[in-house]
Amino acid sequence: MADNQSGMIEFHWLMDMLESVEVGLVVLDMDYRVSVWNGFMENNSGITASSIKEKNLFEFFPDLPEKWLKRKVETVRLLKTRAFTTWEQRPYLFHFGNTRPITGTAPYMYQNLTISPLTASDGVVQQVCLMIYDVTDIAASRQALERVNKQLTMMSEVDGLTGLLNRVTWEKQLAGEFERIRRYGNNAALVMFDIDHFKRVNDTYGHVAGDEVIRHTASTLTQSMRQADVAGRYGGEEFGMLLPETDVEGAVALCERIRKAIEKAEVVTSDGTIQYTISMGVAPILLDTDHYLDWLKQADAALYTAKESGRNQVQVFDGSASVE
Repeated sequence: MADNQSGMIEFHWLMDMLESVEVGLVVLDMDYRVSVWNGFMENNSGITASSIKEKNLFEFFPDLPEKWLKRKVETVRLLKTRAFTTWEQRPYLFHFGNTRPITGTAPYMYQNLTISPLTASDGVVQQVCLMIYDVTDIAASRQALERVNKQLTMMSEVDGLTGLLNRVTWEKQLAGEFERIRRYGNNAALVMFDIDHFKRVNDTYGHVAGDEVIRHTASTLTQSMRQADVAGRYGGEEFGMLLPETDVEGAVALCERIRKAIEKAEVVTSDGTIQYTISMGVAPILLDTDHYLDWLKQADAALYTAKESGRNQVQVFDGSASVE
């Protein structure tokens, strides 16, 4: 009698714990009929234990990934070992709303899942227990951290004024592309250009207006480029542009479009309307170029020629000019 009373007390204590624990507990037989549905599941699904008990789980939740869950359960049954799934592998099993006050903006409850075998006295797995953990706070915090890290990475790679790659990042891409181009022998062209008489713009209209001119140059550049082209702000009013799979004629044609578009444009600022021009130097990839810095010097030499020849023009490195 005492043993029976003790057993009943332990049973009720266990059931109270299962009802109050902040983990979803679902016990299924091998036909996916529900035998245990605790308070966590009631509160988040709106389905009472009495209404779902002995019923097929998929009839109540037709949006469950049935094939996936059955495959997991079958593996647990055959191997008699637990299976785990994290929110990173599958965001949730049951599409419950997010009830966390801290991460209330999360679109749903993120869940970790454990599937455990429940064996009978003869060692046969007759039921499985699903344990659903609400990990919304962890998931939301991880995602927020990843977004911040992504923004920090972008900030470290992108020029804040123009949105183009900054000098360090652009040079890294240039170095990598140079090695690839040399390895496969493809055509490519490198363009360096800057804004003519930019100091005069700053002195006449002020640095805020000068920044508007730089932004306008970057915008014109990005609107004219192809997806494969790589542009960066090299420093101050100077820009660089890598044109893969492009011969000299194609590079010059693109540069002329950019040059003419800028020549015709007017940049309206609070300090006045500004018209300006750019000078551009083009360097095709040459077989005897050993390093990307040498290629950069060739494009700079062509840019210098454009400036010395009167500005507002495109010049091509001819292979004979000094690059020291």
